[in-house]
Parts: sequence; C-alpha cells; structure tokens
Amino acid sequence: MLPTTLINSGSQGNGVLSPRDAARHTAGAKRYKYLRRLFHFRQMDFEFALWQMLYLFTSPQRVYRNFHYRKQTKDQWARDDPAFLVLLSIWLCVSTVGFGFVLDMGFFETIKLLLWVVFIDCVGVGLLIATLMWFISNKYLVKQQNRDYDVEWGYAFDVHLNAFYPLLVILHFIQLFFINYVIISDSVIGYFVGNTLWLIAIGYYIYVTFLGYSALPFLKNTAILLYPFALLIMLYLISLACGWNFTKMLCSFYKYRVK
Repeated sequence: MLPTTLINSGSQGNGVLSPRDAARHTAGAKRYKYLRRLFHFRQMDFEFALWQMLYLFTSPQRVYRNFHYRKQTKDQWARDDPAFLVLLSIWLCVSTVGFGFVLDMGFFETIKLLLWVVFIDCVGVGLLIATLMWFISNKYLVKQQNRDYDVEWGYAFDVHLNAFYPLLVILHFIQLFFINYVIISDSVIGYFVGNTLWLIAIGYYIYVTFLGYSALPFLKNTAILLYPFALLIMLYLISLACGWNFTKMLCSFYKYRVK
C-alpha cells in the first residue's frame, strides 16, 4: 500500500517549503546527490535494483508504483539511488563482450564495440529520447489544471533506462544463442526468428515507456505513446515480406564501426 499523506518536516505552517528545504529540492541539488552516491557503493541498494530489473520483465507496473512512493516520501519522481544504473552498466558490458565473442571480434574490436554501445546506443540515444519525451510530455501532455507540475528530466531518463533494460536482454543476450546457427543464415526461419526478437524487444520498449508516463497523474492522453506499435508491426510485416534481416544488418554495421 502506498502512503496517502506526506509529512514534510521542512514545510512552513502554510505548507510551503522553507528556503533551506526548498534549496535541497532543486534539480541541481538532486543531481549532485545522485552523482555523489555513484562513488559510495555501500549506500546503494543493489538488492532493490535487482528487484526492479526482475519486475521490468514480469510486472513493470509494480516498478512504477515505487516511483509513486518515492514522490510521496522524497518529493521526486526520478531515482535518487544510482544502483540501477550501475547494474545496467555492468550488464551492458558483459552482454557486449558476449556479442563481440559471438561475432568473432578481437580484443580491441570488442572494446570499440563496448564504447559504441555504452556511449552511443545507451547514453547518447537515451539522452536524445529522454530529452524529446521530456519536451513532448511537458508541452502537450500535462493537464491544463496541473500546470504547476512538470515531468522531471531525470524521470524521463529513468523511463528510458527501464525500457532499455528488457530490450538489452532480448537483443544482447537471448539473441546471442541464435545468431550464428539460425538468425544470420539466409533461410526464412533465420530472419523470422531475428525480426521477431526485434519486434518483441522494441515492443517492450514502447510498452514500458508508456507505463512510465501513464503513471504520472498529471499527464493526459498518454495512450498516444502506444501508437508507434502500429508502425512497428507494419515494418515487421514488410521485413518478412521483403526478406530483410535486421540482426544481420546490425551485425554488419557493428563490424564496420569497429574496423
């Protein structure tokens, strides 16, 4: 059960935060606290981060219920604990090394692949998507009567990380067992299996992203975030009809980038 009231010891009699307490709730203060905890592993709750990773597959709604609880207790939607980011980074490194091994890359090629996946695929694309979603949600999805509320950029980036984790596991782990012997073959079953995994991975990304923004009570019309499903299914059917193998194209792209 989530708490229905918030007791704020730093608030004044009229419910307004005192200047000192308000300073602690600024975006800069929250960012500083988050980055500072990156260097204090004992302060991170890795067990809870693992719980979130598990439920992002089985019941992602439960993960976002915790975001509600954090808002009511700590007055912010975004994570204040970098444990999830640390574990995601470790998983990203391990899965990318496995990807390099399956593609028969050398040591330095695997390092280049790792740098590309971390700083471009995850961080770079994540910053772009988070910023775009932050702008769209605040510009078009906030209810008129709740203009005092806005979507935190940190929360938008957390939503991306939540959605990126299942995609990463599907494409950089599960897919590895099928690449050499099934997917990159020139058979129909090859591009069917590969493209189906892409459909599931990107579909999961869209769904978890939708859950993230629909969990915010001051947003409206969040169902439009599910509209890309129609385009995704259309591209999937076209790829099967034309024999496009997305995984084979990705492998060729990565090998070209690390040369």
